Amino acid sequence: MEKVMTGNSAVAYGVKLARAQVIPAYPITPQTTIVEHLAQMCATGELRARFINVESEYSAMAACIGAAVAGVRTFTATSSHGLAFMHELLHWASGARLPIVMANVNRALAVPWSLLAEHTDSLSQRDTGWLQIYCEDNQEVLDSILQAYYIAERVRLPCMVNLEGFYLSYISEPVHIPEQEQVDAFLPAHCPAYELDPDRPAAFFGATFEPTMLYRFRRDTHQGLEKALRVAREADEDFHRAFGRRYGLLEGYRLVDAQLVLVATGTSVSTARTAVDRLRDRGAKVGLLKLRLFRPLPADDIRSALRGVPKVAILDRSISLGAGGILCQELKSVLYRADGQCPAVFGLLAGLGGIDVTPDLICEIAERALRSEYPTEEPIWIEVNR
Repeated sequence: MEKVMTGNSAVAYGVKLARAQVIPAYPITPQTTIVEHLAQMCATGELRARFINVESEYSAMAACIGAAVAGVRTFTATSSHGLAFMHELLHWASGARLPIVMANVNRALAVPWSLLAEHTDSLSQRDTGWLQIYCEDNQEVLDSILQAYYIAERVRLPCMVNLEGFYLSYISEPVHIPEQEQVDAFLPAHCPAYELDPDRPAAFFGATFEPTMLYRFRRDTHQGLEKALRVAREADEDFHRAFGRRYGLLEGYRLVDAQLVLVATGTSVSTARTAVDRLRDRGAKVGLLKLRLFRPLPADDIRSALRGVPKVAILDRSISLGAGGILCQELKSVLYRADGQCPAVFGLLAGLGGIDVTPDLICEIAERALRSEYPTEEPIWIEVNR
């Protein structure tokens, strides 16, 4: 069935199809309609799940942790300052190896106050041990919720599905909704590796352990994230066989003979495709690399896709203050070569605070990078007063 819906509705339908059993949530713009849809589904019996109205985002994640330890499929959603409020418990969720799925509707962090899209909220959580997926359109949003459960439950780690506020959360697009029977075959009922059982008391976490135990926990969690690369590929292939759609961990566009490759994530990818086509029509050899999976970062895939490319321009909708764009930092680390084969990497800050990144702006960025022999050490702030 195909239906026109917003990105937030796509999240809710994905959660319903995944048969989530416990949904603790606290509303925050622009995430609010996700939990409104889910609350209504639970109230009408359309979704047989326990919806828990909590008093804060911190409590929402705490309730998710409790539900996941009890062995049920769990979901929540948040945005921006709500995600920041959860920060402490994000570490607990990953450290306890709990397959919680959360939708984060990307929104800028204050100050000044903003309701519009920016990736800094989620990318600033990159060290918490959560998988992170970034969506380009509403179909990918629904599909990524299903894939997130598939991956999370196999590697026993939480997964964050990111969609941009307003650009996706409140914009309507046609979305194909798969049949429940198809989804059940792709995503069977959750069988937890361990769960709380009153008849078999056990301590799961919270006690103080010797340093070597914490060391092993960190190592095992890191290895779980590394394993998630393989499982994410399997999820995408199984999803393609079941539903005829695939996304990959990343996606290249017109990379053959490219002298400059733009790297983007989220909704900027669609705009960048249009810009690349325009630039190609003008004779400029420009390509595009879409990064869908940010954690774990598919480093080998990125190096392979960009091998031999002389210049890379990274469109960052995020910033680590004092260091530059977060995506740029990550890719510089991946592309670094001691033998001097690292491409020239241009870090471009565009779209902070929800500023519209247009095809004309991306064309200007690309032409500027093509003209420049060497990138600057400092990030390039794209002028918005136009």
